[in-house]
Amino acid sequence: MTEVAFLLNGTQVVLTGVSPTRTLLDYLREDRALCGTKEGCNEGDCGACTVIVTGADGAKALNACILFLPQLHGKAIRTVEGIAAPDGTPHPVQREMHRHHGSQCGFCTPGFIASMAAAHLNGDTDHDTTLAGNLCRCTGYAPIIRAARAAESAPVPAHMKTDSAFTLAQIPSGVSGGGREGADSPLSLRPQTIDELARWYLAHPDATLIGGATDVGLWVNKLHRDLPKTAFLGGITEMAQITDLGDGLHIGAGVTIEALRIAMGAHHPSFAELLRRYASTQIRNAATIGGNVANGSPIGDGPPALIALAAVLHLRQGDTTRNLPLEGFFLDYRKQDRRAGEFVVGVTIPKTAQYLRCYKISKRFDQDISAVCGCFNIEASGGIITSARIAFGGMAGVPKRASAIEAALIGQVLTPQIAAQIAPLMEQDFTPLSDMRASAGYRLTIAQNLLVRYAHDLAGAKTSVMEVRV
Repeated sequence: MTEVAFLLNGTQVVLTGVSPTRTLLDYLREDRALCGTKEGCNEGDCGACTVIVTGADGAKALNACILFLPQLHGKAIRTVEGIAAPDGTPHPVQREMHRHHGSQCGFCTPGFIASMAAAHLNGDTDHDTTLAGNLCRCTGYAPIIRAARAAESAPVPAHMKTDSAFTLAQIPSGVSGGGREGADSPLSLRPQTIDELARWYLAHPDATLIGGATDVGLWVNKLHRDLPKTAFLGGITEMAQITDLGDGLHIGAGVTIEALRIAMGAHHPSFAELLRRYASTQIRNAATIGGNVANGSPIGDGPPALIALAAVLHLRQGDTTRNLPLEGFFLDYRKQDRRAGEFVVGVTIPKTAQYLRCYKISKRFDQDISAVCGCFNIEASGGIITSARIAFGGMAGVPKRASAIEAALIGQVLTPQIAAQIAPLMEQDFTPLSDMRASAGYRLTIAQNLLVRYAHDLAGAKTSVMEVRV
């Protein structure tokens, strides 16, 4: 069992004997009767359970249904019940939602309010992106977006600024930062350094490592798995950094997808745009790039871009560090080249790649899983292609390079016509499967078409559905 301390709507809470896989949503509704935070999908998809969590890295909108209590140690949580001022004065987003008729049945409204209040606090006015993770089936989004826009100029209420002052130093000394092992209790650890994690994980290689819990949360909520040994990695600050290496960037495994998206804007804008379509704001605020890689999903959006960038993966086992090309990490469906007690520390990528382009094909534009994700990266001299790295997700049991296409591109001048001639070689590289997201034939056709799209893109044509107009 674990000890946890946090701030809840301005009041300090200290919990002992916490189950490591108890969710914040269950605690709020069952233990505190704070039922404004709703349970909709219970998998981080609908946003009805959104709360505001403030830590050293600022205030974020997160899904309470897939947040485990140990992840909240030393942080401040604000639910919809704590968004109005202590005297009952509505928050600006609450006032404008009322004025613009932004609520109908009301089930989703508390989650919208939490997302909007977090964006208001952070000065974020990209409301379409911010609210993509909050689903509303009866009001429609027009009045909600109008409400968010109307609240933009209102000052941030004073009580919404106080959470940032809450730090671990304010937690009573009797509550430790780590876990403890009891005779009849699961083992849970909150390591503070990579070295501490390496020692513990080598001794407990069957444990579950938890970063953002955006996938592990579903193991518990949907698959009802027991996780007898857990380590929560959110306290390892050295693993949550992006380090400039001169000609490259080291990205720690604990870097969130949202932090990576922001950082990539200055270096690899197409990768950043791909990450904007990675799930929702709430998920991106929690999910880590290390988890996205270590999960080994064949449809994860991070690995195709990283493979196209020739990313080097860094692994740690005890005192031993191992480096390998990222594509070599994926062996087969859900099988990786990872030894017992070994974990992902980070990846290194080049700082620039002029011709990197990333394309995601999914049924919905926002908050959807890729049917196909294709990432293309060439180098050219005098217009002649000298090297090519092309990686796809959704086309095999692992993220995989298009080797035949790459070889055919060398020595060519990439034009839409050349791309169309070479595209059939995709059949040599991939034998995709049919599933609920797409048929094998559709996937193969899309992959071929993305190569042609890449040629048009490099030629300056507008190829995004957000740019093309009839």
